Amino acid sequence: MQVRGRGFYRLTKLEDALERLLSGVKPLGEESVQLEEALDRVLASDIVAERDSPPFDRAAMDGFAVRGENTFGAGEGNPIYFKVVGEVLTGQRFNGEVGDFQAVKITTGAPMPPGTNAVVMLEHVNELGDEIEVLKAVPPGKNVSLRGEDYRKGELLLGRGRVLHPQEIAILASLGISRVRVLRRPRVGIISTGDEIVEPGEELGEGQVYDINSFALAALCRSAGAVPVRLGVVRDEYGEIRRAVEGALNLDVVLISGATSVGKRDVVPEVVRELGEVVVHGIAMRPGEPAGFGYAGDTLIFMLPGYPVASIVAFEALVRPALQKMQGMRAFVPYPAVRARLRRKIASELGRRDFVRVRLVSTDSGLEAEPIRTSGSGIVSSLVRGDGFVVVPENTEGVEKGEWVEVRLFRLEEFLSLFNTSPEK
Repeated sequence: MQVRGRGFYRLTKLEDALERLLSGVKPLGEESVQLEEALDRVLASDIVAERDSPPFDRAAMDGFAVRGENTFGAGEGNPIYFKVVGEVLTGQRFNGEVGDFQAVKITTGAPMPPGTNAVVMLEHVNELGDEIEVLKAVPPGKNVSLRGEDYRKGELLLGRGRVLHPQEIAILASLGISRVRVLRRPRVGIISTGDEIVEPGEELGEGQVYDINSFALAALCRSAGAVPVRLGVVRDEYGEIRRAVEGALNLDVVLISGATSVGKRDVVPEVVRELGEVVVHGIAMRPGEPAGFGYAGDTLIFMLPGYPVASIVAFEALVRPALQKMQGMRAFVPYPAVRARLRRKIASELGRRDFVRVRLVSTDSGLEAEPIRTSGSGIVSSLVRGDGFVVVPENTEGVEKGEWVEVRLFRLEEFLSLFNTSPEK
């Protein structure tokens, strides 16, 4: 529907826009990467153990390997004597069988000598040349890490779709895996539009501002696991924008910030429509109302607002879930939540979802959330001064002062620092 110069005839609910968006997004193909490059990637296939871990019984302490049943009754007043018949270090094996009341000195991680089933810790032994006094009983299995107690051969350890965190990297390394198959990361082209936009580092002319959006969006893409490709600043001119978009259609996703609303110079929706299809344009949320998305061939194109805060909010609401699904992840919100009492009323409109930036204050009665007063879509500092945001759903006209709200945190470390200072009086 033609809306340029006349405002949006109808806005799509965010929930409906997300449903339409994610129904058309599919996971990308697979690739093989080195294990050290696999952090935060998504597994493309199940990982099944090919051997037991540990692959042998091993000492869990430095001490002496013995038959545990030979130590029964040992104590400070009743030492039991064992003949020392050798020593085994980590990475070595003991040759021969250990008999009754014989001991082998052993280091942590070394294979248990045949015939032994327990380790007496050094502090419970007196060494007397080629003999030891055992001063404490150890039952069979004591201070021993048994074969397969970590995992067994044939056990499913990691399933397809698992995100690889440091602990998953550790278990892959324990299996001897040096390369792993993962889902491909989306390649995302980022285009900033605006006659007034210049690159950071250049001199600002009259009426000019620096390009914020492409840098913020690139950082957000990286945080979502995607590979950003900054494509520069394009003037608000139909031909230039179209050429820039056409040049990016070899990528999985294109983000265009600016020229996406309904003014005379907001030509991005027209460009997308002519190259393919506009699926949604205009979403019932604030900030970020001019956002939308469509397709040109197989490339998913997001139309994002020009104001930085609105562009960032639209990314989190729309782009991040799509990037997550492309990588085989379940959509999730990467901002931890805390509860706080609202210090001031938040006004909203029925049918619109609002994302309200707030500052958290630690008081004697608990956490309180203060809505930031200067919080327009172009006020980038509100994202730095704020500790998080409150989502006001579509089915309410606002939130009253004193009500409990859920605050999604921008930075966990800033939240934790609240408790290193005295509560506000």
